[in-house]
Amino acid sequence: MKNEQFKPVQKKLYNKWFSVAPGVWGIKDIFVNVYLIHSGDANHWVLVDAGLPTSAEKIRKVSTHLFWPQTAPSAIILTHGHFDHTGSLKKLAEEWDVPVYAHYLEAPYLTGRSAYPPPDPTAGGGVMTLLSDLFPRQPIDMNGRLLLLPEDGTIPGLPGWRYIHTPGHAPGHISLFREQDGVLLAGDAVVTTQQESLYAVMTQAKKISGPPRYFTFDWQEAASSVNKLAALKPEIIASGHGKPMKGKAMQDELQRLATNFQQEAAPASGRYVGNPAVAGVNGVEYIPAPKRSEVLIKAAMALLVIGIGAVMVRYGLKKRI
Repeated sequence: MKNEQFKPVQKKLYNKWFSVAPGVWGIKDIFVNVYLIHSGDANHWVLVDAGLPTSAEKIRKVSTHLFWPQTAPSAIILTHGHFDHTGSLKKLAEEWDVPVYAHYLEAPYLTGRSAYPPPDPTAGGGVMTLLSDLFPRQPIDMNGRLLLLPEDGTIPGLPGWRYIHTPGHAPGHISLFREQDGVLLAGDAVVTTQQESLYAVMTQAKKISGPPRYFTFDWQEAASSVNKLAALKPEIIASGHGKPMKGKAMQDELQRLATNFQQEAAPASGRYVGNPAVAGVNGVEYIPAPKRSEVLIKAAMALLVIGIGAVMVRYGLKKRI
């Protein structure tokens, strides 16, 4: 009887996480992944990214299952600070009382100094892009807990791993690489599903893709970052969105993306095509003006939100009556 009661609980828990490589696990929450890395040498673990606000409970449960009694990590490492990678950051960092590490060019968005460049709903690719103007881009304030990653590429608490600066999607975006077995945690520099497509997001269809178009503010830097990652010839890629991919077929697909980046990943048109935003150590310094098509999409989305709100209010009033 006891075993029968345990099986559904165990199955529910295992549905929340997946194995990437020895000592590396991932958790998918709705449409974004976070990763847990165990450091055998130091016998501790680190969390890579913090997902959405709903991710905290999943992270707690999986970390307890994997690492009990050492359920708190030694640190949280951020690939970048977009809303879907920092949703549970404050809650977990305070609860665990641990430092948060990020690239120095991400600091303005993690200390309340600057908002990210606006998303580009005209970049194409699917419904997620069209909805992107609704996504948060305001900074959070981790001042007091935020520490900057060393400039030599080492990652505190993770011997055997190094980070690569892979900007374009975010100014201080990084990817993590373990040379020993070729494990690449790519963040959003490269993703393994077509994140702009709602259908791909729902089905998690595997495809080596460029960074999500709607938040990518510099396509030339994004192309350079993909080339950096392809040159590593990783054995396994686990990204911020999509399922892990591995082997020769993945390597060929990654190289093809790097070689044909402008045709396969970059949008044909959009706010940042040929006119990137500029960001520095203090945050965003220049944002190109929106194009007419973006203004029209924003107006349409505003009308849609107003319409949905009106329907909900009317439905609520009818139920009261």
